[in-house]
Amino acid sequence: MTRNLTLAIDDALLDKVRVLAAMKRTSVNEMVRQFLTRLVEEETEHDEATEALLKLARESEGRMGDWRPSREETYSGEPRFDRWR
Repeated sequence: MTRNLTLAIDDALLDKVRVLAAMKRTSVNEMVRQFLTRLVEEETEHDEATEALLKLARESEGRMGDWRPSREETYSGEPRFDRWR
């Protein structure tokens, strides 16, 4: 079901949008509908990706625990990440 919506748009902007719509062989109404549809889809994808990352972080078994380098390791001058090679 579609509903009517009233928008307040500056006259100059509306004139430009009408020209653009005519060039694309569509209507201002259809352009607004497509824009809003895309906006909702992008936000939905963002929310789903965020939820997937949070789920992955919650379920991950990779934990560093309380490991911290000692003062000697930190200032030894040795490469710091060689332990993971």
